[in-house]
Order: sequence, then structure tokens, then C-alpha cells
Amino acid sequence: MSSVPMNTRLCGSLVTLAGAALCCAISTPVFAQWLKYPTAGVPRKANGAPNLEAPAPRTTDGRPDFSGMWAPEDNLPCPPEGCLDMKVPREFGNIGWSLNGGLLPYQPWAADIVKRRLADNSKDDPASHCLPRGVVKLHTTPLFRKIVQVPGLLVILNEANASYRQIFTDGRALPVDPQPSWNGYSTAKWEGDALVVRTSGFRDEMWLDRRGSPMTDAADMTERFRRVNYGKLEIELTINDPKAYTKPWTVTIHHNIALDTELLDYICLENEKSLVHMVGK
Repeated sequence: MSSVPMNTRLCGSLVTLAGAALCCAISTPVFAQWLKYPTAGVPRKANGAPNLEAPAPRTTDGRPDFSGMWAPEDNLPCPPEGCLDMKVPREFGNIGWSLNGGLLPYQPWAADIVKRRLADNSKDDPASHCLPRGVVKLHTTPLFRKIVQVPGLLVILNEANASYRQIFTDGRALPVDPQPSWNGYSTAKWEGDALVVRTSGFRDEMWLDRRGSPMTDAADMTERFRRVNYGKLEIELTINDPKAYTKPWTVTIHHNIALDTELLDYICLENEKSLVHMVGK
């Protein structure tokens, strides 16, 4: 796509998988004053290097503090031609790669639609049309996010389309009949050092990965956020969607701390010129 979003960390608006790798278009150089601003409070080793294995920081009430800049773990093996410079997780291309057989427990109609989407090179991916990615794809998109944690609320700020997600920790119940939402509605409670987040109220026909694994409006999602240490965040993700899957399934997504940097806007439609040429719907 000939879009030129003002973010040098991800090139182009249309992301295409070759295997499970990403291809980038050319982007415009950006000169921003905060991209190398030092992160405050980083634990250090004796030689001055960041101690990423140090204990996770805690809030004034003793809970783990998830605040910080985070990026998905790069667990995608390099192709023969060499690695890209982007940290692309396998889950971006196939959220269920770590499950038995590398496949989610699709209902027959869901398995058929994934085959059709793969054959069509995922041209109908909402993200390819500059629509929101949804919670699961935001967990795996190779762009930064910032977590801001305050009493009663955890906010995730995403570079992708300068978007946000709210997770309420103030004890409120999930809405009974909500307006369907790209991110759903999220409430959370603590179980030891894990923040357990329940989300419902999703739109129908969401995509969970680049291959087009579907999620319907019947879905209920549970996430268990754990800050393993200063440098690592673990998100155990369970999807219960009986319309699309024969049983609930669980995967674990890993994020790494991103130090000495800040968010940059990535607006998919900025200077976009290619959607009119796409063959997909």
C-alpha cells in the first residue's frame, strides 16, 4: 500500500504475510524529540546495564505495576533470506500456532472461512482496510503500546491508530446488553499477583490473527496479566466462543519492556492511496 504513516517502526498500512513474515513499504523519516528520552526508575546492574530480570515494580498498595512501554516478543524464526528488523510474534500470523497441531478448534464454518481468507491472501482483514484490529490482534501487532495503571483503572494506549483500551478495576460489573464494540468491555480483579480481566460485548466477525481466525459476538475473553519481572509481561488469553469454536482455548502471549522511547502516532489512513485498488471486499 502506498500509505505513508508517520511512524518509522512499522512501514506501510497493508501488512502482508509471506509465511508468517511482514513486508514493509517505504515510510517517511520522523524526527521526534522523545524517541530516545531515558526511562525513569530502570533497575541497573553493577555495570550500568538495565537489569531486566529484576523484580517487577509494585504500586503503593503492593500490587504489581504493569505501567510502561511494551512490545510483542519476537518469536518468529528468521526465513532463509534473513530477519526483518521488526519484532513480529508468531501469534500475529496464527494465534493458535502453539496449540496441538498448530490449529484452533474451529467449528466447521469457521475452518472453511479461514481457508477462504488464506486463499484470498487475507485481503478482507479489517486492518488492511484501516479498521480497528481488536484486542487480540493489538496484543500481537508489532507496534508499541503504553500501559498506564492508576487506582480503579488500567489503560492501554496503542500506537496503532492512536487507539486506547480501558480495563476497569473498580469493582463494576460487565454491562448486560452493551453496544457491540471493537474492544469489548473489560473489568478486572486481582488473584494474587495476576490481574484477571474479563471482556465481552464484542462486535461480530472479528479477526484474531492475519489468517482470519474469527471471533463472534458470542465470545467471552479472559486474560491473566502477569509481570514476570521488570522486563517481561505475560498475558494468558482464553477465548470462549461457542459459535466459532468447539471448545474454549488458551494461548500465552509475551511482551518485553521497551526502554528509552515513546509512542508515535500510526494512523493507517494517513496519505492512504491504495484501498481503491484492492480486490477484496
